[in-house]
Amino acid sequence: MLGSRSTRGGNRTYFPFFSDFRGHNVTALRVGESSALASIFLLSLVGNVWGICLLVRRQHRAWAANCLVLNLFCADLLFITSIPFIAVVRWTESWELGDVVCHMLFYVMTLSGAVIIFSLSAVSLERVVSIARLRHAAFRRRKTLAAALFTWCFAALTTLPLCIFFTVVRLPAATGEEVQICTLVWPSVAGEIIWDVIFAIVCFITPGVVIVISYSKILQITKASRRSLNAGLAYSKNRQIRVSHQDYRLFQALILLMISFFIMWSPIVITIILILVQNYKQDLNILPSVFFWIALFTFANSAVNPILYNVAHFRRKCEEILLCCTGIHLRRGAGTETSARRSNHKQPHLSFITK
Repeated sequence: MLGSRSTRGGNRTYFPFFSDFRGHNVTALRVGESSALASIFLLSLVGNVWGICLLVRRQHRAWAANCLVLNLFCADLLFITSIPFIAVVRWTESWELGDVVCHMLFYVMTLSGAVIIFSLSAVSLERVVSIARLRHAAFRRRKTLAAALFTWCFAALTTLPLCIFFTVVRLPAATGEEVQICTLVWPSVAGEIIWDVIFAIVCFITPGVVIVISYSKILQITKASRRSLNAGLAYSKNRQIRVSHQDYRLFQALILLMISFFIMWSPIVITIILILVQNYKQDLNILPSVFFWIALFTFANSAVNPILYNVAHFRRKCEEILLCCTGIHLRRGAGTETSARRSNHKQPHLSFITK
């Protein structure tokens, strides 16, 4: 935590976020931080571009779900654009990037996170509609594109206060000189508390509940389908709910994305809440270096997402890529894919009959 300055309410302490005044004999630490940032940035960039390419090539299957997952990968790419700026701040310590970057950095990060969880929530609802056949047709393309656009607009609106209230603050340092930090300055404490509570409910808790309920419903359908198939129930003219092997594979991939999101985003959400509590409990000391490594763990989610999704959903395609070292391996992969397509074509759907 860095110094304070006199305001109307008395002395106020500001959290410097990524600015960390550690002196000049920490070159090794800076190199380690920069290496970790660069590694996550490159892995995320390659993984998400790879995932986008695979999804674009398979748009004819599960189009709506693929479009929403594509939206998630785009949000991941936007999220990691803040990594180079953070690396600069860790080297300069004081904020030297100007007011515009200060306003936009945390806004873009939070906006991306909101779009990611909204996309996961939307794709979970789409899967329930598609698998349970609650409607005669799955999401149409216009409605899917409208849903994807809505996630960006709604996320941009709900996170707008961060763009407005993040600003550059000049504070006196221990040496007597003035230093700059990029920090969050709310006009009132009540406004900060209200926004934090509303944002947590709207952009974290509510989508999480929707995701859990949706996937619980899909899991119930899948279990009932398997029990019916194992019991040897025949098809009838009554309404049937079917879970194909492809749908089940997609379900597995999406539930992995959900689990990884909550595991890797929960620490930074908790830390931000603690930073708010720190304004009232001065003995609670959260170091900027701790915040940095927690944020780095969150950034790693952008690298994990495409890996989990691609390996779980495009397992055969991933095997092809790994075996494409020689022409022999490529021909084997092609033959395997062809036989797999034939076998998948012949395999029955998991289904159960409803009255």
